[in-house]
Amino acid sequence: MSDTKKNILTYEGLRALEQEVEDLKVNKRQEVAQKIKEAREQGDLSENAEYDAAKDEQRDIEARIEEIEKILKNAEVIDEDEVDLNRISIGCRVKILDVEEKEELVYKIVGSTEANSLKGKISNESPVGKALIGAKKGQTIKVETQVGVLKYKILEIERSN
Repeated sequence: MSDTKKNILTYEGLRALEQEVEDLKVNKRQEVAQKIKEAREQGDLSENAEYDAAKDEQRDIEARIEEIEKILKNAEVIDEDEVDLNRISIGCRVKILDVEEKEELVYKIVGSTEANSLKGKISNESPVGKALIGAKKGQTIKVETQVGVLKYKILEIERSN
């Protein structure tokens, strides 16, 4: 039995990773190969900053390709059309009210691979994400954070697609 962690993804997240790896393999690899070729043509490689930079970029691209392929290999895709809207789960969008600040917030609950707080995507493994999972509309939850206990009231649970 493998104890490899499953990477929970939405279809949107899966497509984004597939597109990124395709771009890296098809476009970025060619661009870097061209940079390396041009740097080699300049002669002495021992003091060639362009060559060193291109080789570093090539290493970064290959590392990212390997990382994405590992994520995709262990991906578990959530079908957002089958999300139960009675309780918060991965793949749904939630509107919550910060009880203290009287501020409405909207988040999409995603796996940790897709999390991006700047785009309103929070991980099911984050403190807020963990507290939201399983909660129902109308319920108030408490989240322990570094700044203290925050209270959120769940206003809406909806499909994110």
